[in-house]
Amino acid sequence: MAEVLVVVENGVKKVTLELLTIARGLGSVSAVVFGEADTAKLGEYGAEKIYAASGEDVEGYLVAPKATVIASLVQQVQPAAVLLASTQEGKEIAARLAIKLDNGLLTDAVEVAADGTATQAVFAGSALVKSKVTKGLPIVTVRPNSVTPEPAAASPAVEQVTVAASETDKLTRVVERVAEQKGSRPELTEAGIVVSGGRGVGNADNFKLVEELADLLGGAVGASRAAVDSGYYPHQFQVGQTGKTVSPQLYVALGISGAIQHRAGMQTSKTIVAVNKDAEAPIFELADFGVVGDLFKVVPQAADEIRKRK
Repeated sequence: MAEVLVVVENGVKKVTLELLTIARGLGSVSAVVFGEADTAKLGEYGAEKIYAASGEDVEGYLVAPKATVIASLVQQVQPAAVLLASTQEGKEIAARLAIKLDNGLLTDAVEVAADGTATQAVFAGSALVKSKVTKGLPIVTVRPNSVTPEPAAASPAVEQVTVAASETDKLTRVVERVAEQKGSRPELTEAGIVVSGGRGVGNADNFKLVEELADLLGGAVGASRAAVDSGYYPHQFQVGQTGKTVSPQLYVALGISGAIQHRAGMQTSKTIVAVNKDAEAPIFELADFGVVGDLFKVVPQAADEIRKRK
């Protein structure tokens, strides 16, 4: 059975476990790790082999050396497919890899069949299509929260990979790494529940209402572009076409009109709940459940009800 390469990005995350779960349906699972990673966790979810690449040539530069390492591995092992996360870094690595191999590329998949056919979210997420690479092997980036991770214990063998980065791979050096402060909330793109606020929240202080509901539900906080541009919430929490793409089990939109730019980043969510005082807001076309009302009255009532049921 041919190997399937799963690229592990910046440590083992929930999306990594999703990729391993998908990969098991395509072939024998091999993880490609850069720097440190939890090998036991990778084995718990089916990785039979781990290709480990480390050193200054990988860790001291941006993504170009990583693409070079993966391209070399592809030529060496002739895998059945390469799977990456649909994150900013994952998609850049995938694009560079496709160019290096003169290969087809599929992005933003929500499902990958055994024959390599990917189900993709296209046209800003307004439609789903089935696509297949017609040149080379399937190189596919998968949206986080597309599948439920399922363990399948294996005892992975670790193989060290020689990194031979070219001079063109080293044009951009990392001069400093700053660890972002982590709070108690889950990471936005991996959260199973996301509560987002829009222009209707009114101001930065009122975003405490959004945070309170997110914390009660154990979810992450998001924001629309309008809210971010108005200074209500930091840019790194923006959901939308020019922000982050999320696909949680539950997405709660508070005071968000539902412009196509925002919908592109969240409309593959499994269940969408919208609260907006404008009954004609486009978000209601997408919502599974909608409340036409003042969010400053609706949200506190919902929060009280959640507290009673805890």
